[in-house]
Amino acid sequence: MPRRPRLLIPDVPLHITQRGVNRGATFIDDDDYRRYRELLIELSRAHGIRIHAYVLMSNHVHLLVTPERVGDLAYAMRRLNQCYVGAFNRRHGRTGTLWESRFRSCLVDSERYALTVYRYIELNPVRTAMVHDPAHYRWSSARENLGLRPQSFLTPHAVYLALGEDAAECAHRYGEWLRSGVADEDLDAIRSHILQQRALGSPRFQAMVAKALNRPVAVRPRGRPRNDPAERANSNE
Repeated sequence: MPRRPRLLIPDVPLHITQRGVNRGATFIDDDDYRRYRELLIELSRAHGIRIHAYVLMSNHVHLLVTPERVGDLAYAMRRLNQCYVGAFNRRHGRTGTLWESRFRSCLVDSERYALTVYRYIELNPVRTAMVHDPAHYRWSSARENLGLRPQSFLTPHAVYLALGEDAAECAHRYGEWLRSGVADEDLDAIRSHILQQRALGSPRFQAMVAKALNRPVAVRPRGRPRNDPAERANSNE
């Protein structure tokens, strides 16, 4: 059975995640992290994809992006993975696939959830006890969004810019928001929506997306049988 098209709408934020096959390492050393980030920057600029937040963990990645054109996102991600995996395999003397499957994605409601996904992404190293402060993790957007490093390739989302009158105030207020942590209910919502690749947001937002794409966009209730083998295989993410 062919895969259903992704939920994609131009200029609507998208949370993307991808894991290593069998949860294996996708980054071994600093050169790997650096190479992935360089490719991400290059391809996002070439294809009109605005990056708001990211984190590169040892065996997975999270991105918050806004594509200008629907068709360009899949191509850019495919090229990113092809180029990165080729370089990774050459450097580390291996062959074969690196990522467990195609990337997962879910649309994100700007009004309520975009900043929550910012925070979810940048607190990933804290939740896994790699650092105590998100600003101490080198391979994420936290330092840029906290005003501690120039935003050389990030594009602050409108909800981030609405936090203050200038860059310093935005960074300060975002820092307070970031360090306040993610509520359990928000963690559950983000994880369930990215797992099922649905639209994360208010009922109004979901109704808008469902009407625009003419398909269901809400998370299916727990306990309902899943027909997608990929969802069954990854239900413990």
